[in-house]
Amino acid sequence: MIVMFKSLCLFLRSCRVRSLPLPLLLACSVLLSACATLPPAEPVTEPVVRITETNNELARVVSALRANRDNLTGIYPLSDSHDSFAARASLIQAAEHTLDLQYYIWHNDASGQLLAHGLMQAADRGVKVRLLLDDNNTNGLDALMLRLDAHPNIQVRLFNPFVNRKFRFLGYLTEFNRLNHRMHNKAFIVDQQAAILGGRNIGDEYFGNGDGVMFMDLDVLAVGKVTEDVSADFERYWRSPSSYALAQIVGKKKVHDPKDKLKPEERAKRQQDRQTYLQKIKESDFANELQQQRLPLMWSQAKLVSDDPAKALGKRGDVDRHIVDELSQELGEPKQSFLIVSPYFVPTKTGTHELIQLANSGIDITILTNSLAATDVAPVHSGYAKYRKPLLRAGINLYELKPTVNKPVIFKDRGLTGSSGSSLHAKTIAVDNDILFIGSFNMDPRSANLNTENGVVIHNAELTRHFKQTLLSNVPINAYEVQLDDQQRLVWLEHSDSGVTVYHHEPKTSWLKRAVVKFLSWLPLEPML
Repeated sequence: MIVMFKSLCLFLRSCRVRSLPLPLLLACSVLLSACATLPPAEPVTEPVVRITETNNELARVVSALRANRDNLTGIYPLSDSHDSFAARASLIQAAEHTLDLQYYIWHNDASGQLLAHGLMQAADRGVKVRLLLDDNNTNGLDALMLRLDAHPNIQVRLFNPFVNRKFRFLGYLTEFNRLNHRMHNKAFIVDQQAAILGGRNIGDEYFGNGDGVMFMDLDVLAVGKVTEDVSADFERYWRSPSSYALAQIVGKKKVHDPKDKLKPEERAKRQQDRQTYLQKIKESDFANELQQQRLPLMWSQAKLVSDDPAKALGKRGDVDRHIVDELSQELGEPKQSFLIVSPYFVPTKTGTHELIQLANSGIDITILTNSLAATDVAPVHSGYAKYRKPLLRAGINLYELKPTVNKPVIFKDRGLTGSSGSSLHAKTIAVDNDILFIGSFNMDPRSANLNTENGVVIHNAELTRHFKQTLLSNVPINAYEVQLDDQQRLVWLEHSDSGVTVYHHEPKTSWLKRAVVKFLSWLPLEPML
């Protein structure tokens, strides 16, 4: 009998990132010997704070909700982009003691600035705020981080930072093996009582704000048992050797508010855009249900799965916990069906073999990923495209999201309406009709071997069935169905009210883009995708 997820993930862990050739590394080291090197992180010495219902209103509410449910977790899915922002904004306002936030990306756009302003307001009323950001995407963000960190109640730390803030590429020349490991985790924790986990970073494209490409994503709000584990996990990352105080990397600089440089008409337009967006947030289901104290929670057995932060050091022997092992244990073995939703899907040769074996044993397998037209990382598509034919020959259902979405694919998402394009960003696995994983983990070697990841495995038949029914009923209209024709050539079927359109190459892409992806598929890039 095949053990489903363990078999699939063992191949991912077996992949290794190829280091730069030693002569090239030595040459770069000599040329850049004058560059600054990363010192050891200054250790965190502050004691761990524990919050109970004796001194916190949210803790008292959660304690009442958990009556006779000590080992369960209350789950509220946040698939709508406006709901997801409203949840974060509302919980920031509700915080009394602590706000712990951990993210891979925090954009300095309307959404990012609104939440940053909320953190400042919370800190003004005495809330202790800790913000842990992976440093890979903080280019241009130093001024915002310095303004936050200057507040006496806010601490900002950078995970696996770049020493050279202006010419970051120099770091890759001398420290590629370190900097190629990133913290991809997402966690938002309020007073140690409520947590948001899932795929969303902080930025307009994740929260349905604007008219550009929007990410279709999925988070969950959790209260109860699993939140205790999320808080402890954040503490591990906050105190890890890869976590650096902002001042140690950036220094203490006086910064000016960039809004001071805006022309009056630009400032007025930005303010109007914010007010329009905030009005949409006020109308979200989450905001209304929270205000009326009738937020429906689905009480479930749930388990946090998370990598040891030592994984970012690239030393496998020092890693106590690995998300692949934890997922394997929690997801178990499918008896009927296996559903994968992953924006970046790179099964590799071994993983494709394992999926084919599962399909041959009678398991119904469905995979939803991005089409080439919808993906925001075309090189990753090159690591997936070459495995489509063997997957299809085994009877595996393969769908690729269109670059525009007309109906909700994951529960609901009003934020996609009116956008110029859509891209899948949710990372979800459903086993049979019983178990659902929602988190940051992509089905690719990078998530398995290089980046740290986290998520939650939920044992709830009602939630899992609802997710699958919504997804499978809406996928045909929002995704291309990939098939093989009579000559075993790939074709893409587009279903609509007027019938079926058949494409004989990647839909809505240029020949040049297809040629580049084909060329990349010939290169030994797969372990890094």
